[in-house]
Amino acid sequence: MGVAVRVEGLTKSFGAHTVWADVTLTLPAGEISVLLGPSGTGKSVFLKTLVGLLRPDRGAIWINDEDLPSLPERRLYEVRKLFGVLFQDGALFGSMNIYDNVAFPLREHTRLSEREIRQLVREKLEMVGLLGAENKLPGQISGGMRKRAGLARALVLDPQIILFDEPDSGLDPVRTAYLNQLIIDLNQQTDATFLIVTHDINTARTVPDNIGLLYHGHLAMFGPREMLLSSTEPVVRQFLNAQRIGPIGMAEEKDATELEAESQSGVRLPPLPPIPYQLQPSNGQYRRAERPPGQWCYEHGVTPPPGSFAAEVPA
Repeated sequence: MGVAVRVEGLTKSFGAHTVWADVTLTLPAGEISVLLGPSGTGKSVFLKTLVGLLRPDRGAIWINDEDLPSLPERRLYEVRKLFGVLFQDGALFGSMNIYDNVAFPLREHTRLSEREIRQLVREKLEMVGLLGAENKLPGQISGGMRKRAGLARALVLDPQIILFDEPDSGLDPVRTAYLNQLIIDLNQQTDATFLIVTHDINTARTVPDNIGLLYHGHLAMFGPREMLLSSTEPVVRQFLNAQRIGPIGMAEEKDATELEAESQSGVRLPPLPPIPYQLQPSNGQYRRAERPPGQWCYEHGVTPPPGSFAAEVPA
């Protein structure tokens, strides 16, 4: 069972540069959340801060009534065992085969026998569809397989919180679709709390229970998937629908002159696209965190874009 992660007023700077300030959100226990944002907005920095690899300038990260930034090193080391992390490139040891890569955390952090370790490693490899590839080196398998091997290693200590740092980077659309389905299935099986950093808009629209958007040094919005996909807030609308019109420019935030020129050009924003159905587990059973399609919109009096799960929204 996953645990909630409560972030309050988190601020991180490098020298005179403030990456983001006063970030406040709660990752609900057992739910899948996605964190989006233009390149360079500090999404990976946020993950490193959550797990205690970086210390924030100020703010709190509450997990099980403990504030991570204020913990002594020895206690922080123990709390980190609640986390599993899938790094962008899998971060596998190139000289170790897949079996030894997945077994590494068990050998480092437990006193299990090799027989017990073998059982756990095979179980996790089977979960990610890699049983039979355990004797191969990372250089002998595809990028998608390396991601799945990294995921098996992240799962091997049965973490309650799993962080995914751009799991779809470098993958083609088909492999990304398979990985997205695997994430949904693993959440159902583990009931852990997931946070995914991604640039893939299709992933953001179909996988998570919640979406957050970092922009211009702050958290623009965080909430249920349907809330953001039906939002007309300019930066949220622009990013989630991959539009040129809006406050985000090619490199940085557009200045007042650019925004004024857009408003005077007469170019109209296209309508919001329909909210797609959320991916379902492969076995056809519900996840604990799953919400009926259209529930958030109905409960908050929001009319979803035309074509969005119309048959499911109560009259």
